[in-house]
Amino acid sequence: MSENIRQTPIHSGFDAHTTAEEVIKGIDLTGKVAIVTGGYSGIGLETTRVLANAGATVIVPVRTLDKGREALKDIPNVELDTMDLMDPASIDGFAERFLETNRPLDILINSAGVMAPPLKRDDRGYESQFSTNHLGHFQLTARLWPALEQGNARVVAVSSRGHRLGGVDFDDPNFEHKAYDKWKGYAQSKTANILFALELDKRGKAYGVRAFSVHPGLIPDTSLGRDLTREEFAPKPVLDENGEPVSNEQQAMVKTIEQGAATSVWCAVSPQLKGLGGVYCEDVDISKAEPEDSSEPAGVRPWAINPEFARQLWTMSESLTGTQFDI
Repeated sequence: MSENIRQTPIHSGFDAHTTAEEVIKGIDLTGKVAIVTGGYSGIGLETTRVLANAGATVIVPVRTLDKGREALKDIPNVELDTMDLMDPASIDGFAERFLETNRPLDILINSAGVMAPPLKRDDRGYESQFSTNHLGHFQLTARLWPALEQGNARVVAVSSRGHRLGGVDFDDPNFEHKAYDKWKGYAQSKTANILFALELDKRGKAYGVRAFSVHPGLIPDTSLGRDLTREEFAPKPVLDENGEPVSNEQQAMVKTIEQGAATSVWCAVSPQLKGLGGVYCEDVDISKAEPEDSSEPAGVRPWAINPEFARQLWTMSESLTGTQFDI
C-alpha cells in the first residue's frame, strides 16, 4: 500500500529525549498565527509557550476563561477565547469569531483530549472520548478551513500509542449497542485522530494544507489521566502469545512535558517535513508502520493508516457532526 511506503522514519536527528525548545531553535514564527486546543495545560501549555516565544500569535480556546488566564499569564502573544469540544454551537462560535478577524491560520494543533473516563455522553448522545478527541476537532477544523487554506497551514492531530488497542467501530462508535469499555473508547478516538490526519492531508494538500498525527509519549505529569488510578494510567501493555506483558525498554519510558510537546511542535514547524504529510509521528520522527500482530509498543498499526477506513471515517464524521469541509 502506497500510504505505508511514506510511513517511514526520515532520521530527523532528534529522539525521544528532544524537547520542544530544541526542535524550534532557530525558527522564527513572527507574523504566524496558531491555534492550540488544550493549550493551557500539560503538553498543550508547553506547545503554546514554545510557539509564542518563537514569535507566533497563539490563540487558545478554553472552557473557563479565568483558568486559562491564570495558566497563560506569563506567556506573550497569547489570545484567549471560549470553546467546549463537546458543544457544537460553542465550536461554531469560536471558529466564527476567529474567521471574523480575517487572519490566515498557519498552525492548528488539536491537542485537547480526554482519556478513559467513565461513560459520559454529549447532548447528542455521542460518547465523550469520540466526541471530544475526534468529532469536536473534526468540526473545528472544518469550520476553520477558509483560514487554514489561506495560511497554507499545518494541522497536527495529537493521537496516542493507545491506538494500538483497537480501531474505529463504524457500526457502533458511540457504544449504543455494546457495553462501554473505556480503553476501547480511547483507542477508537486515537485511531480516529490518525485516520483524520491521513484523509485531511489527502484532501488538503492541493490547497497547501498538510496534516500530521503524533504520539507525544507517556507523560505522567498532566491532567489527561485525571480519571485513572496509578495502575491504569498507561494503556494496557502489549501481551505476547502467552498473555504475558512484553518486556521492552521503550514501553517503560516516560517523558517530561517539555519532551512530550516536541513531536507536535516538530510537525507544526519543521522544514524537514516540507512536502510531506498524512503520516503518524513519534519521538520527533516519522514512525514505522507495524503489522497488526506486532508486539512493539511503537509504530502505527494498519487499521490507523488504512485509506478506506480514513474515507469511511470522514463520511461518518460529516454525518454525525452535520459539518462538511469546503474542499
